[in-house]
Amino acid sequence: HTEATSEQVAMGYFLDGRVSAVWGTHTHVPTADARVLPGGTGFVTDVGMTGAVNTVIGVAKEKVIERFLKENDAKFEWPETEVAMVNALYVEVDPKTKKTKKIKLIQKEIKI
Repeated sequence: HTEATSEQVAMGYFLDGRVSAVWGTHTHVPTADARVLPGGTGFVTDVGMTGAVNTVIGVAKEKVIERFLKENDAKFEWPETEVAMVNALYVEVDPKTKKTKKIKLIQKEIKI
């Protein structure tokens, strides 16, 4: 959980070969860089969020826009019914070497 994607990439290389997989979160927007690093560590910069699609990072868009335009602390609201995106990660690890054999982002939409 970092502020900048460069921090996540640096952490991936720092941990490469020491852990089976490392992935980032925070921006709520998935990155398209799932890969196995040279030392065998599965890596993706940002898996993305799980939450309502027609929102601003999961929050009712009207409230976020109000906060930006009026510079106030309008209370966040989350939709109770909506189409939601589910972002997840599939990692296949070799049980003997503990290295990632396969890493893949999973993205699905569901009705909530």
